[in-house]
Amino acid sequence: MRRPTQKDVAEKAGVSRSTVSYVLNDQDDLKIAISDETRQRVMQAIADLGYEPDARAQALRRGNTNIVGVIIPVIENPFFWQTLTGITEALREAGYSLHLYHNPLDERQGLYTVRELTRQRVEGFILLAAVKYMLPMLSDYLRKSGQPIVEITASAAEFDVVMHGYSSGTRALMQHLFDLGHRKIGFIYGVTSEGQGVDRLTAYRQMLDEAGLSDSRRFEVHCSDQMHDAYTAAYTLLQQDDRPTALLTINDMLAIPVMRAAGDLGLSIPGDLSVAGFDDIPFATYTMPRLTTVSGMAAQSGRDAVHLLLQRFAEPDLPRQVTAAEVELIIRESTGPVRPPGKG
Repeated sequence: MRRPTQKDVAEKAGVSRSTVSYVLNDQDDLKIAISDETRQRVMQAIADLGYEPDARAQALRRGNTNIVGVIIPVIENPFFWQTLTGITEALREAGYSLHLYHNPLDERQGLYTVRELTRQRVEGFILLAAVKYMLPMLSDYLRKSGQPIVEITASAAEFDVVMHGYSSGTRALMQHLFDLGHRKIGFIYGVTSEGQGVDRLTAYRQMLDEAGLSDSRRFEVHCSDQMHDAYTAAYTLLQQDDRPTALLTINDMLAIPVMRAAGDLGLSIPGDLSVAGFDDIPFATYTMPRLTTVSGMAAQSGRDAVHLLLQRFAEPDLPRQVTAAEVELIIRESTGPVRPPGKG
């Protein structure tokens, strides 16, 4: 099959070849400005065609670069940086370096990410999320790149994957709360899009149903993945006369504002409310009280992803590989027994 050219990109995008060149080379200081809409058309055409600039094609002919592209969806959550630490260490040990790309869910940043992908020659990709949750132009580019890809996700994956599911950990956490006498257990489900973290939500619901506590699902609250939204969701829920005695949060980052909301309402943790999260980020050992959480062994997941990628480099025709990440319930001081009625 003939390799797409800049001329093909220009024709598909309905622009001149010089415009394609300007967009690829990030030239903004032109006498005639290029609009964001035109840039997006050009980058979408590049993704659709699977175009690779000449410099990249020359790099292909020269041989391997020993660079792996790592795409991180959220830079604020320390869990992803823990995973990245494991990736970095394993790549270094194998003689590889990495090129980091940020994938926020906004179109303008998506254009820059795709443009960087076309300019930086890499041997393969590690995605710290399922490819289906990325911007369409980015996911299309990755699928058409022909490069080895490893996903780290709890969702259904298309490529080799480190399956980072929390189902078993959620069940262990729920049983821990049941053993402490909790029957009114809520869930702060703060995600970017529905479907993310569904392994935790599903296990939470199943455990309530199996225990005959389905009515407690009235304490399930959906919000965004922003800390202020988690705070507002918890504050509103905990103001109710009929409130939960325990709250799960989709991750440790959102457990922190949930604990703050409880404190602002004069509720003690764990006396009035038990709180637990997921991920075991470093902050979890420094909250007051320290946070009960389910660890996803983030750094090990990163190392496992590198192992899968190196296997794919060595044996391109392997069937799809799946590695299950380990999880561990870590009990700390933020969960405790239900306070008997009338005790304060």
